[in-house]
Amino acid sequence: MTGSTPVPFTADDYRTRMERAARAAADAGLAGLLVAPGPDLVWLTGYTPTAITERLTLLVLAPGRDPFLVVPTLEAPDATHAVGAPALTLRDWTDGKDPYAATAALLDPSGRFGISDNAWAMHLLALQKTLPGTSYAALTDALPMLRAVKDAAELELLAAAGAAADATFEEIRKVPFGGRRESDVAADLADLLERFGHSQVDFTIVASGPNGANPHHEVGDRVIERGDMVVLDFGGLKDGYGSDTSRTVHVGEPTDEERRVHDLVREAQEAGFRAVRPGVACQEVDRAARAVIADAGYGEYFIHRTGHGIGVTTHEPPYMIEGEEQPLVPGMCFSVEPGVYLPGRFGVRIEDIVTVTEDGGRRLNDTTRAMVIVD
Repeated sequence: MTGSTPVPFTADDYRTRMERAARAAADAGLAGLLVAPGPDLVWLTGYTPTAITERLTLLVLAPGRDPFLVVPTLEAPDATHAVGAPALTLRDWTDGKDPYAATAALLDPSGRFGISDNAWAMHLLALQKTLPGTSYAALTDALPMLRAVKDAAELELLAAAGAAADATFEEIRKVPFGGRRESDVAADLADLLERFGHSQVDFTIVASGPNGANPHHEVGDRVIERGDMVVLDFGGLKDGYGSDTSRTVHVGEPTDEERRVHDLVREAQEAGFRAVRPGVACQEVDRAARAVIADAGYGEYFIHRTGHGIGVTTHEPPYMIEGEEQPLVPGMCFSVEPGVYLPGRFGVRIEDIVTVTEDGGRRLNDTTRAMVIVD
């Protein structure tokens, strides 16, 4: 675990983020951004509504204008206590009033706006009806890199989350696997993540034997057997920032083929990591890892992208995938997680979170990537 407690974000931090987002919107030719409750709102303001309801809550960011938070009157007291509230002007509305008219007064009636991917359709349609001259683009499409480059405080939080996930792996490898259900080991993983500081556990994949050939296997009641390869993929949020790591262990001694495939995935993961440096296109990380697996004759069994971004959510841009030409920038954080999945037999995946540095990359997960034998 890291030895220091990360410094909390301040109102000035959130003000800077909102100003940066407004400038990015202008650069993208947008009249502004409309941000609904969810990870973007948390990242920009520090505010999470006490409940996600049908009542409209919307952050309005426009270049050259103060940021507004449209919020139901009954939730305004909570909004004023958000860390980023001093950087906001609240525009509250009461039940029985038209929230879309209140929002429309803040918008360019002929503008094109980026809007949160998770905004309710009823809200978007109502805004379109109120302001028929406006148009909208999904925020991820319009500004895919909005949260991609992390500052020093965010990197510290991500490193702490990664260290907590590493501590979880070091403990889980000590527990019995053989003769227990996948769901039993998954429960152990969740307990350990919480013990090491996670407030939210997003996933605990335990995929044994043939189940390991499904990258997103849903944990079940299969009893883990001696001789099984077991894919472990787990993570969640610690202090608001994500962890996500995968290791593949073996119950008892593996076969020569199992060792060979595991070594191949480890080599591919290393190649993907070594490809990380500023200015390199995201797709080059995917190509580097994929080439190792394809050259060994297992290309058809690597069936997903090499990586995804991570921050206030465990999956976000940038994506390490063919066709993504976005160049890597210092401060970006993402997974490097190649895998080989042999249907009906077993799977192997090795995953680290990596951050781009000024001259390469740095792993935020440091547990062994060698084959680990468990009981």
